[in-house]
Amino acid sequence: MDEERFRQQLDIVKPEALANVPVTVIGAGAIGSFTVLTLAKMGMRNITVFDFDSVEEHNLPNQFYRLCDLGKPKAEALKKIVLEFEGIEITARNEKYKGQRLRGIVIVSVDSMDVRTNIWRFIRGNPEVTFFIDSRMGAEVMQVFSLNPSDLSQCAEYEKNLFPSSEAFRERCTAKTIMYTVLTASSLISNQVKKFLMGETVKREITFDMKTMTFIV
Repeated sequence: MDEERFRQQLDIVKPEALANVPVTVIGAGAIGSFTVLTLAKMGMRNITVFDFDSVEEHNLPNQFYRLCDLGKPKAEALKKIVLEFEGIEITARNEKYKGQRLRGIVIVSVDSMDVRTNIWRFIRGNPEVTFFIDSRMGAEVMQVFSLNPSDLSQCAEYEKNLFPSSEAFRERCTAKTIMYTVLTASSLISNQVKKFLMGETVKREITFDMKTMTFIV
């Protein structure tokens, strides 16, 4: 059944290479919600999502939620949506990530540098986390950092890109995000996951400015 369902991608990645790999997505907002959908559609089955927020009206234009999800916890709403779309029951953790045990692939898609740095403290050097992705977005610019958190040289390079939230550039509330940036970012993340699992070369840092169409790796 799976081979027929996924036959159009079998020469790119086979479902058996993805199905049992544990993936945790921390943050089920714009990038996080669409990344979960993309990974599920690729064939990943063992997905956990952490998010303690609820769906608000301003989330609808750029996050994977419906009108009927307004007021619901994002993690629970996303669990129901993915089940309806793909028949996959992801694990919804309607809570903050505070160092709970993680393994496999971890994807961070939070909107605070301080939160991102705090999460990293639990990931760094964790031998059970085999691949770590940090995604960031502002308006039409996105960044994706990918690394092995047990590789000290990769950790040191990544940590050069961590800084306090007080130093982060803040877009106007009317220029924070737009759907095409979200979809492109989730696609880049999912492609990095595929490359890692297939033993292909992973780009440690990707920056894409869609306004100027500047792509830097």
